[in-house]
Amino acid sequence: MGLQSLEHRLERMVEGVFRRSRGSIRPIELGRRLVREMDDNRTVDVKGRRMVPNDFVLLLSPIDHSSFNEIETALTTELAEAAREYAREEAYHFIGPVHVVLNVDNNLRTGRFGIMSQLKQAPGGVGAGSLVLPSGERVGLGEHTTTVGRLPESTITIDDGNVSREHARIAPGANGYVATDLGSTNGTLVNGVRIVGQQQLADGDIISFGSTHLRFEAS
Repeated sequence: MGLQSLEHRLERMVEGVFRRSRGSIRPIELGRRLVREMDDNRTVDVKGRRMVPNDFVLLLSPIDHSSFNEIETALTTELAEAAREYAREEAYHFIGPVHVVLNVDNNLRTGRFGIMSQLKQAPGGVGAGSLVLPSGERVGLGEHTTTVGRLPESTITIDDGNVSREHARIAPGANGYVATDLGSTNGTLVNGVRIVGQQQLADGDIISFGSTHLRFEAS
């Protein structure tokens, strides 16, 4: 199911765009190779979790690389998102943010490509936590504190009368990310339950501020 989902994502993304290019490599070929790289290089950590690479460099001939100029940013974004989705479906874990780039390899012939990957931690080693907004936009958490509220200077500003000016914060803790309610009027909910003080976040948790719901992803 994970591979089929990835293929559908890429097919939708390049419809009408890639058809105008002259490249001999289709985006779906890059996607299939990327997820195979994850499968081939998975390891098991001390907690029994299956860890896979999160940093990918796709190597292309100069001609093939130039054929992706028009969609390169969109393509690498979609490949990274597809990798995250595939990891969720296969119960894989990352140790840092997913990053995909396209590089030129002058030794490659047109129609051939390679891939390099590694397990790469985020700066400070705090992992790859992120919040997915209702729009689908992803906010990386990193090693800094993320604030939520009505104030314009909040990291995530929510224009909702049920959200306090300084509503909550999410920050790295000893064992991952922690959500803290800042004494908001209507509280902060995790999976529908109002938290008291702080709460450790787990992958897939839904954090609610008023009528706005964000999904926490640990990897």
